[in-house]
Amino acid sequence: MMMPSPEGTHESLVRHTTDSHVLRLTLNRPASLNAITPDLREHLIRSLLDASADPDVRAVVLTGAGRGFCAGADLRGGAAAGERVPGDVARTLREGAQRLIAAVLDCEKPVIAAVNGTAAGLGAHLALACDLVLAAEPARFIEVFVRRGLVPDGGGAYLLPRLIGPQRAKELMFFGDALTAADAELLGLVNRVVPADGLDQAAQDWAERLAAGPTRALALTKQLVNASLDADRATAFAAEAAAQEINMTTVDANEGVASFVERREPRYRGR
Repeated sequence: MMMPSPEGTHESLVRHTTDSHVLRLTLNRPASLNAITPDLREHLIRSLLDASADPDVRAVVLTGAGRGFCAGADLRGGAAAGERVPGDVARTLREGAQRLIAAVLDCEKPVIAAVNGTAAGLGAHLALACDLVLAAEPARFIEVFVRRGLVPDGGGAYLLPRLIGPQRAKELMFFGDALTAADAELLGLVNRVVPADGLDQAAQDWAERLAAGPTRALALTKQLVNASLDADRATAFAAEAAAQEINMTTVDANEGVASFVERREPRYRGR
């Protein structure tokens, strides 16, 4: 019989469960509102990379244990103060928070954030990098950086303007006020707000719908949408044509066309 992993090991920092081709990743440091340590970050990055490569995983749900989603980076675990070498901060961000956000954006499976409580700083950006965001009614989103005299990191200045425009993004980042789940939905940061006791089921329902879909087509669609925000029309159209060419070689594309001709529901296999 396997014993539970002690607190602090990779296995305990992020809980994994798989059901109906849905991988649920639960940040598991509830005493610190799931603040992100380097070990937790690396485990989460690896889990998302593995999900991309695993044909049995066709959708991912990301959530937090306890009463918070993620309070951001765990600053208490930082290195002791000392002489700072030029480039250290930038290097730390490139190798840390930015890699984490990129892992979510680049995951080849749809990722749903189930925001069960406070999502602050890097924790907010972790949620907003996901493809779809469900929030429990008590959830809060906080651009906390300005409260600490810091510049937003973890891709915040990249993500927020693309989601809600530059002026709204500046308002959130300049003031650092807590944004309710309802207000986040009105701004377009959240797809749906649901009662707290219905969050897990709502996330599972959406994830199972995605997991039953054409997995490669969804991956290519995700890539097209994400890339379009930084591309001109000619580049976006070329990428679209290439994606269509690639997708038409998949089993699921052939099944989708055949099911239409035969007037039946498609049976996608994620291939």
